[in-house]
Amino acid sequence: MTGDGTAAAVPVVDLRADAEQLRARLREAAHEVGFFYLTGHGVCETLTERLLEAARRLFALPDADKDAMAMVRSPHFRGYTRLGGERTLGQVDWREQIDIGPERPAIGGPGEPDYLWLQGPNQWPAALPEFPALIAEWDAALSEVARALLRHWAASLGSSPEVFDDAFAGTPATLIKVIRYPARAASPQGVGAHRDSGVLTLLLAEPGSRGLEVRRRPPHDDWVDVPPMDGAFIVNIGELLEVATSGYLRATEHRVRLDGQTRERISVPYFFNPRLDAQLPVLSLPGELAARTDHSWNPARQPSDPIFAVYGRNAWKSRLRAHPDVAEAHGYSAGNVTRANLSSATRGE
Repeated sequence: MTGDGTAAAVPVVDLRADAEQLRARLREAAHEVGFFYLTGHGVCETLTERLLEAARRLFALPDADKDAMAMVRSPHFRGYTRLGGERTLGQVDWREQIDIGPERPAIGGPGEPDYLWLQGPNQWPAALPEFPALIAEWDAALSEVARALLRHWAASLGSSPEVFDDAFAGTPATLIKVIRYPARAASPQGVGAHRDSGVLTLLLAEPGSRGLEVRRRPPHDDWVDVPPMDGAFIVNIGELLEVATSGYLRATEHRVRLDGQTRERISVPYFFNPRLDAQLPVLSLPGELAARTDHSWNPARQPSDPIFAVYGRNAWKSRLRAHPDVAEAHGYSAGNVTRANLSSATRGE
């Protein structure tokens, strides 16, 4: 944490603000930092409380109940991952979680792109029969917020507010993670440093918790604490929105550290992503914004870790690296992108 303080490093954006002011604020927050607090989003506080309470009940279940929905059983990378079961850059992440996507039939198979295996049914906790409906309610509420943000961003960059709508039509590949970080862990790495591989993340972090850190862009190039703010989501953009704006909006590196943590931490990241086969259009920026873009930016800047334009390819890359046990169990191959070199992930905080 620097002397500038979190408040100075991570801006606050109110979704209820005047449209012109809101769009300018969103544009600058995502250009300068890539992270911000979102207030005025309209998501019911009661719904938030119900979700956090359900998460506590989920993680309090006996290990046998949680292991019955282990992700390794799912060819779609859905289900429960126990403590130490996920990796970032080959290093163990100390958290347990359940991964949930839209409840749809499987579409992967021979002759189809590998990434289509990411669509399929979820695994649910049998002891919490109310959980699927609660997650569906959460998905609907946050999808509305995310769509509003994308439309405001598009307008703020000189494009039609609807320019991204086609990519999300039909079957968007949203992802919800419900995560518990323990009070004590075998490593300070809750989740390692990464950038999200999708479009937009809305994070609900349990009030009073700590551990999320964001890496500021040069000339600062330091890590800043991002504690929860009452009534606010913590928002960041992913690599695909960076690609769609030729690097003007930036996907920011972030991590969760468990050093000195004295209590467990519940968080629920919501990843708003397009269809698996979709590509976001690359926007033509107005002259004054184009002039402020880093012209050295290149989506292929790391040949060992390319940013794929098709969302499903980017997500598949992430899943293979994060869950090699699932990939092995179902005979998946990383193909020409080796697991050891994959550093970009839709990971969550």
